[in-house]
Amino acid sequence: MKAKYLLLLSALLVASMLLPASAQEKSGKKRVAVFVFEDKTDHHWHWWNGQPVGDGMADMLTTTLVKSGRYRVMERAQMDKLLQEQGLAMSGAVTPQTAAQAGKVLGVELAIMGSVTEFGYKKVSTGGALKKIGIGGSLGKRSATVAVDVRFVNTSTAEILMAESVRKEKSKADISVDTEDIRFDSEAQFDETLVGKATREAINDIVKLLDEQAGGGAWEAKVMMLSGGDVIINAGKEGGVKAGDVYVVVRVGEELIDPDTGESLGASEEEVGTIEVVDNNYGGKGKASKCKVVSGRGIEKGNIVREKK
Repeated sequence: MKAKYLLLLSALLVASMLLPASAQEKSGKKRVAVFVFEDKTDHHWHWWNGQPVGDGMADMLTTTLVKSGRYRVMERAQMDKLLQEQGLAMSGAVTPQTAAQAGKVLGVELAIMGSVTEFGYKKVSTGGALKKIGIGGSLGKRSATVAVDVRFVNTSTAEILMAESVRKEKSKADISVDTEDIRFDSEAQFDETLVGKATREAINDIVKLLDEQAGGGAWEAKVMMLSGGDVIINAGKEGGVKAGDVYVVVRVGEELIDPDTGESLGASEEEVGTIEVVDNNYGGKGKASKCKVVSGRGIEKGNIVREKK
């Protein structure tokens, strides 16, 4: 009987080794940048630290993505610094084209942009009429609504990979509505309010949408430098890269711009070789890898690195 179990275990192990690459877990974590959400509400609300709603929700999404451990997320301060150095400080509404342009500077594969369309409370009186809350309040039913239009943009092509509207509503009956929930003294206080709970649910739904997109398309990295025949890429242990991983290297040609609309239509590409990771902790911070060239020639700094299909 024991021999039969060992035989079955061996068969399962061999079968798992023979699974195609597409059925195995991908190694690289997608690099993501979350841009400030446009605030399309009445600007009546502010976060506990004084931030406008759009800034606050973008920061909350960034924190949630970091805590998930599934993505490499640019910190806001680092984003602002890099964009300012390149004269690309983002102001006003972000478009897919400007997000893609900034994303290339930041070295991310995916840009998340959005707008807050609803945020706040409404009150249903005992008679059922719907009206906005004013100063003070009365018994009845209180409802908090948070709605966000969100887009995931491929920074290489400016293509919108997904566009969705997320809307969450939380309500509670027979409660006095006053001004306590209009201002928040702390994150903990915010989380206990109806609008805080609706906001958290909306953020979690956005993360689920991103997960469904497998991180917004294919994983990518870039060639940082060539050193003595080795290829150094800007992804390492921290991003899920493992020693022995094999990647293809692609040279991107001139960007294709539609002459009528000015829209980016991507760019021509040429595969120039394959590389294998020999050290996924190059530099000691887990953010870069040293690779050996397996095939091809003409690999250069700035070339795109992708998972081998």
